[in-house]
Amino acid sequence: METSSVPVATRPAAAPLGVPLLKDGTPAFRADILSIPDAVPRPEPVTAAGNKSPYTVLGSTYRISAVAPGHRERGYGSWYGTKFHGQNTSNGEPYDVYSMTAAHKTLPIPSYVRVTNLENGRRIIVRVNDRGPFHDGRVIDLSYAAAYRLGYADRGTALVELEVLDPNAPEWVARRSAAPAPSAGSERKTYLQAGAFRSVESARNLQQALTPLLAQNVSIHANEGWYRVRVGPLDSTEILHEAQRRIAAASLGTTQVVTE
Repeated sequence: METSSVPVATRPAAAPLGVPLLKDGTPAFRADILSIPDAVPRPEPVTAAGNKSPYTVLGSTYRISAVAPGHRERGYGSWYGTKFHGQNTSNGEPYDVYSMTAAHKTLPIPSYVRVTNLENGRRIIVRVNDRGPFHDGRVIDLSYAAAYRLGYADRGTALVELEVLDPNAPEWVARRSAAPAPSAGSERKTYLQAGAFRSVESARNLQQALTPLLAQNVSIHANEGWYRVRVGPLDSTEILHEAQRRIAAASLGTTQVVTE
């Protein structure tokens, strides 16, 4: 599939706050999706939320099963989009169409897997934080961004292979150790990115639409020809989630959590 770093899609009209959309869809605002990095495997405790075992969906019963690193599965991968954006995943985290996350029926939450599109060879790493897909033949349900990076967001499914990763493997320990530490006296700040545009006028239009809705600062960050509209910095998870809900309720697109 031919891909562009600037996907342009139409999002269905937003439902009232707290009510899911009737149909799934793709994000309305342009975003530099190909620059979204893979999830980096790190040791995390298995949460109580999302790991009930056994559990039953649509008449089928599933059991959570810890598997050894290197375990592989093949089948069809699908993706889910704006219908679920901002809704809680199985472990209680809000779903973000721009996150590198996935749903799996039986892997412990959280888990990290490498996903390869067997039709074009593209590979990504995602963090499993949700349950699904509950369709025969499908082994994983990816976020929109993850499916876009694998090259099948335009057609729904692709034949994929999953490989379970070990967060304690030397590769990932070294990767985490190499991450730059904040300078003395500095703290990382959290923002919601509401859109990324090549046109500063488009960025200003979104900024003007968001400003009356939110108590937080809405700013435009220009870098390498992109104009990114960001809300924040945000001081707490509660404030972040409230901003996400307000933006979704106003049909002003989807958001990506950014820290810097």
